[in-house]
Amino acid sequence: MEPLSRPAAPSSSAERVRAWIEWFGVGRLVTAALATLVVCVGALWLISSPPPSTEASLPMATSTTVADATGGLSDATTTVPTTVLVHVAGAVVEPGVYELPSGARVRDAILAAGGPAESADWDALNLAAMIADASRVYVPVVGESLPADWAAGSDATSTAPGPVDVNRATADQLDELPGVGPATATAIVTERERNGPFVDVDDLERVPGIGPAKVAALRDLVTT
Repeated sequence: MEPLSRPAAPSSSAERVRAWIEWFGVGRLVTAALATLVVCVGALWLISSPPPSTEASLPMATSTTVADATGGLSDATTTVPTTVLVHVAGAVVEPGVYELPSGARVRDAILAAGGPAESADWDALNLAAMIADASRVYVPVVGESLPADWAAGSDATSTAPGPVDVNRATADQLDELPGVGPATATAIVTERERNGPFVDVDDLERVPGIGPAKVAALRDLVTT
């Protein structure tokens, strides 16, 4: 018998690779590649940091400890407002409601309303007083009297002082009176400019649209 001869060794690198694949098996090769891929993906997932949660991006509230009704201490969450709303009325260029930064002063409120009118007496106010939310700043005209404690007070929270002088007040000031709208306020100013000042409160009946009932309602709120 002729002796068995060993198969010839592959002559090139390509042939050696092909022979190794045939020996190892295509199925086992694909399985090994998939297992390696799974291990790599799992490792990357483990070492990567998770994205921040939605709750982590929310602003932090200030927590303070306050005394409860029984004298004990409890935690309370407070929110400090960043803006305040103020109603600016009286002798200013543009009366209205304005939103100002927290900590604003009376002077800031008047300037936000376009500044004082020509007839304004803003020195009658404490211009350095801080504005409280939902407060009202009233700028009087020159010669209009204000309660001493209101004019020199430490804040600007107030109702409109009175009575209002119908011979000196602007249309915007008259519009602040209850029951007097923009049209009636303009009519009052037009009447006094055409026919002279009002002698007394009853003289307001000269104005179209103002009758005895409205005069009675305004009697304690206006003067001449």
